[in-house]
Amino acid sequence: MNAIIFAGPSLPSPDPPISGIAWRPPVRQGDLYSAALSGPAIIGVVDGYFEIVPTVWHKEILWAMAHGIHVYGAASIGALRAAELTDFGMKGIGQIYRQFHAGQLTDDDEVAVLHGPAETGYVQVTDAMVNVRATIERALQLGILEPAFAARLVSIGKSLFYKDRTYEAILNVATEQGLAPEAVRRFSAWLPGGKIDQKRIDASEMLQAITAHMAGGVIPLKVSYEFSHTFAWEEARRRIELACGLATHAIR
Repeated sequence: MNAIIFAGPSLPSPDPPISGIAWRPPVRQGDLYSAALSGPAIIGVVDGYFEIVPTVWHKEILWAMAHGIHVYGAASIGALRAAELTDFGMKGIGQIYRQFHAGQLTDDDEVAVLHGPAETGYVQVTDAMVNVRATIERALQLGILEPAFAARLVSIGKSLFYKDRTYEAILNVATEQGLAPEAVRRFSAWLPGGKIDQKRIDASEMLQAITAHMAGGVIPLKVSYEFSHTFAWEEARRRIELACGLATHAIR
């Protein structure tokens, strides 16, 4: 095994599978550390759980990189973590990562979506704000929307809770607020074929980058920091290993 990728709604597992790449469900706290123990050359992070379960730690990513594993991030929680850990060696990919890294985006809700379980193929119930922004920007570029109207739609989308954020909800609020009916109809008619899934685009770009990295040969990552084995880290590490039925790991 050369690479492990954590993904769900943003990037379904490829069919047929890609040789050397193992697909895992959206990452939870402890999953990346557990994956790192198996010694992959590369770990890619796209999707991850949050809110109802603990999210992936910065610390487990730092541990993996300190042990020579290249860690990529894109599209969703991967983009967030990569923006935060770029200076430590995590490799961010895609437009969403660049926007977070530049400080143009700062809120976690930008990438959050409500989706179904794995059995449903992680069917998405709501729309990510980063996708809404990309879609409205494309409509603006094509002349479907005027700048002022586009800005209002972005503002409405951002005001909605991520579990309620859909294009239908955005357009309903726009109508309730008295925005130009013709502009609403024009955008609504364009949407079915015009939506931009920026998360899927970025996740696919990360997959291509990892595949190219593997094809070119992977040299263990060298980091510029010394990993700190704090008491909190050691206790957390032991809990993860016990939960996974692993013996206390020898690698420090």
